[in-house]
Amino acid sequence: MARIESFEMPEFLKRSEMKLYIDGRSIAAKSGKTFETRNPATGELLAKIAEADESDVDIAVKSARKAFDGPWRTMKPIERQKILLNLANIMDARYSELATLDTLELGAPLSKTVLGKNRAAALLRYYAGQIPLVRGDTLSNSAPGDVISHTLKEPIGVVAAINPWNGPAGMSVWKAGPVLASGCTMIMKPSEETSLSALLFAEMCSEAGVPDGVINVVTGHGAAGAALSNHPDVDKIAFTGSTGVGVKIMQAAATSMKRVSVELGGKSPNIVFADANLDKAVPAAARAVFANSGQICSAGTRLFVQSEIYDEFMEKLVAHTKTLIVGDPLDSDTHFGPVVSKLQLDKIMGYIEGAKNSSAKLLAGGHRMTSNGFENGNFVEPTIFGDVEDDMVIAREEIFGPVLSALRFDTIEEVIERANNTNFGLASAVWTRDLATAHRMSRGIRAGSVWINCYQMLDPNVPFGGYKMSGFGRESGPHHIDDYLETKAVWIDLD
Repeated sequence: MARIESFEMPEFLKRSEMKLYIDGRSIAAKSGKTFETRNPATGELLAKIAEADESDVDIAVKSARKAFDGPWRTMKPIERQKILLNLANIMDARYSELATLDTLELGAPLSKTVLGKNRAAALLRYYAGQIPLVRGDTLSNSAPGDVISHTLKEPIGVVAAINPWNGPAGMSVWKAGPVLASGCTMIMKPSEETSLSALLFAEMCSEAGVPDGVINVVTGHGAAGAALSNHPDVDKIAFTGSTGVGVKIMQAAATSMKRVSVELGGKSPNIVFADANLDKAVPAAARAVFANSGQICSAGTRLFVQSEIYDEFMEKLVAHTKTLIVGDPLDSDTHFGPVVSKLQLDKIMGYIEGAKNSSAKLLAGGHRMTSNGFENGNFVEPTIFGDVEDDMVIAREEIFGPVLSALRFDTIEEVIERANNTNFGLASAVWTRDLATAHRMSRGIRAGSVWINCYQMLDPNVPFGGYKMSGFGRESGPHHIDDYLETKAVWIDLD
């Protein structure tokens, strides 16, 4: 495994220590504690990062509250819009720096992370466009006398954004966009696995003209996230991550009635009917589960294939999978890099070994890669199990790795019931040339997204979120900013 010779370590990583970002400046943690972040492809130390505790979180919340109570929330829409557009331009110019940090820390191929630039800039420009559209309503009422009533939309206040590790730079933008558009302020807590791009993003916000204290970043472990969830002066929590942690956050938020939105895990069905275009569906099925080394909450990990084409489809899918290159994320030929950590690697391999001992058939992969330059990295072969049953562990639990479960089905009614037989409901896909089948499936599947003859489509104007244990609330779309606004009723007696 050889690195691209022209690659240079980002200037950002040449700092002796990565500090917290609070009130527009970098500051050390009160305790002086740090933690390490390492390259999952090589095991090399990337940086030492400040480890925030409850006292640091309190400082960040006070900074955000001060900024919110200052001129920020009353800033004219055109001024906030100008700042978001400035930030979008910075994304255009400097996103490669964020992408490189994500590649080094997450292990996602650089050829893939750099593609996030267009989405990041588009999201910010979309939220900028939403700012002047925030409005209340004039409402009729039946009160006696001459009384008029209307509503005002006002920013909620201080938001805690707790982010996952599987898409750091993009998630920073997705969380910050509606905060900046609404006039709220934010403390962002990135995952301890991937903290670097969030810190650089906060500096870019300051460069764009975001006032001090509006965007803050506290890095650290779960204790920092818990302190944010429990802090009485945080008004809303926006969380993306595992269902288990999401439940704990909701319990903590209940004590002070914080507003909460959560996007959680998934076990998404990808359903292929006999009339599907196999030349399109086969590579898409591989991308649906193996992209980002399977570390995507909406990955199509349950592949349902209609019985009459099952054998043909699986033969084509296995052949295609064997052409995929797992390797150095800095190599332009690499399709998939390592998984994020040794802990995640061990978890994935535990699921794989368990499935090997079941009646499921191992059709591809199934091993950790430990030779020819992979010795120090967290590399897993893209893995496919065939003839999986609905009640098997690999068909029910979120693995968050490059592991596909393939299942046979016969009828529409059957596959709808089986696709919905899960605690999750984040995403799904259907492959068919029949319009009636597409409509019946899209109405029958209980999931926040249904992709027809495609997978993993996202757009700033289209909402994304889950049903059931996959969470609630939506990100993107025309109503996303509403999650960051309070509605105030105003009554005026004219007599």
